[in-house]
Amino acid sequence: MLGIYARRIAVAASAAALAATTGLLTAPAAQAAMPTPIAASTARTYLSQLTVSAEGSSSGYSRDKFPHWITQSGTCNTREVVLKRDGTGVVQDASCAATSGSWYSEYDGATWTAASDVDIDHMVPLAEAWRSGASSWTNAQRQAYANDLTRPQLIAVTDNVNQSKGDKDPAKWMPPRAAYHCTYARAWVHVKHYYNLSVDSAEKTALQTALKDC
Repeated sequence: MLGIYARRIAVAASAAALAATTGLLTAPAAQAAMPTPIAASTARTYLSQLTVSAEGSSSGYSRDKFPHWITQSGTCNTREVVLKRDGTGVVQDASCAATSGSWYSEYDGATWTAASDVDIDHMVPLAEAWRSGASSWTNAQRQAYANDLTRPQLIAVTDNVNQSKGDKDPAKWMPPRAAYHCTYARAWVHVKHYYNLSVDSAEKTALQTALKDC
């Protein structure tokens, strides 16, 4: 499985690099939300396929080993692309910084009108990914993971709620807004399955509970 994943992400990273050098890399079309995660039934199947093992060590981990936010198009980096995508009426200046708009945080149901009140959360946190298998990846693979706009991995949410999440998995933290638990679990499993990351037993139980209510 790891070999299949490594080839998959290597191809994606190479394609992105080629596009960047030829001026063809463009920001994804606006969709006003993160990519839709897999259905609950698929998530339950995928969860049963994930390797269950004790969480690995954080030794050697650094956010610098997951380079972000990279340039996506022109002067726009990944954070700015997600702010535009997830917001309503977002206006950006010449450097792509959001100067106005509104953002609804799915995690807690709050709406913000200043980009500074919004964080871009990695659905499966970088440190969690490191402890679940990403420690063996190359920096290029970790960069692709940290800037993934195709999977439901990046979402604009209230900054202090994102900070309360930190690098916790669903056994230790779920969004305060219970109505989002199903979508959150579907997205978490979607990302872990795509990247062939492991889950620990408590994490798997928490995800099974959340998916049971979908």
